[in-house]
Amino acid sequence: MHFTRFEINPQRRAARAMLASPQRMHAAVLAGFPESRDEHAAGRILWRLDEGRHDVVLYVVSPGKPDLTHLVETIGRPTYGWQTRDYGPFLDRLAAGDRWAFRLLANPVHNIRPTEGGRGKRVGHITVAQQTDWFLRQAERHGLAVLTGALGEPDVAVRSRRTLRFARGPRTVTLSTAVFEGILRVEDPAALRAALVGGIGPGKGYGCGLLTLAAP
Repeated sequence: MHFTRFEINPQRRAARAMLASPQRMHAAVLAGFPESRDEHAAGRILWRLDEGRHDVVLYVVSPGKPDLTHLVETIGRPTYGWQTRDYGPFLDRLAAGDRWAFRLLANPVHNIRPTEGGRGKRVGHITVAQQTDWFLRQAERHGLAVLTGALGEPDVAVRSRRTLRFARGPRTVTLSTAVFEGILRVEDPAALRAALVGGIGPGKGYGCGLLTLAAP
């Protein structure tokens, strides 16, 4: 597996247009892997946009090395290009008891049971409490324990809550997203590795699900 960092120049017109459409960004990321159009053949391609006050960074986790020349030419900063490193050594070092600061852009949802004769429906969680509960359940499923703060509350902050609407062919896609940040402890390294390379939650084709770790 490989981990890639790409700096986007949001001042470029093409960048602004692409940032407005997760569908277009997804297609642009996949175009960096022309040797494998089936993204599930050797593992999922995950991506995420981290938007700061003056810059936007694209992160990609992928089975193979990307060629992002096309993005450098259209939405990037030619001086920086992109940086790709082997993700394997980091994944192998993860151990039970490790503590990490984490960041996850996710699509917190729940399923509504179908009515008689109807179909079930997936809808987004709306409140901060609902989204936090969703994340805590996901963390437990993926081998993580979220630490508690001084007041005994889970050490997780919910930021940048958004409802995105964009076109996908003839229909409009509505996507509720939130950024989760905090401190966690590794309980099951194997489950965490699976989450880091396979993603967490739905909406992965639209830039959701990529969990990243950093020194706390």
